[in-house]
Amino acid sequence: MKRSYIEKCRKLRKEQTNAERKLWTILRNRQIADVKFRRQFSVGRCILDFYSPEYGVGIEADGGQHYEDKGKKKDGLRTRELSKLGIEILRFGDHEILKNIEGVYEIIRETIEKKKKRTPHLNPLPKGERK
Repeated sequence: MKRSYIEKCRKLRKEQTNAERKLWTILRNRQIADVKFRRQFSVGRCILDFYSPEYGVGIEADGGQHYEDKGKKKDGLRTRELSKLGIEILRFGDHEILKNIEGVYEIIRETIEKKKKRTPHLNPLPKGERK
């Protein structure tokens, strides 16, 4: 990862929005389907608000600028670029996160559960039997 991305990620973590802060409270410590998420994580030329490398799920908390034409176009390009890397993006508006965190939780959980069913475990043998 480029040094400039590392610094930008650190800055974004320190300056998170209220919606990002609330979303992080349900994502941290493997609270959804025992899946690890990272905050402000760099993938290619993009920095994702939240990302599960294990399942290729990125979560974006979208503020008002994302609903303007320029923001929609930029988000579409990012989503297509990340899709080419096998990353599925879930987008939630800040208002939705702040007012309906339970619904947001359910959508994320359902997405992860579907991914778990489609993605075979890398090492299916129990821990004691692994070679």
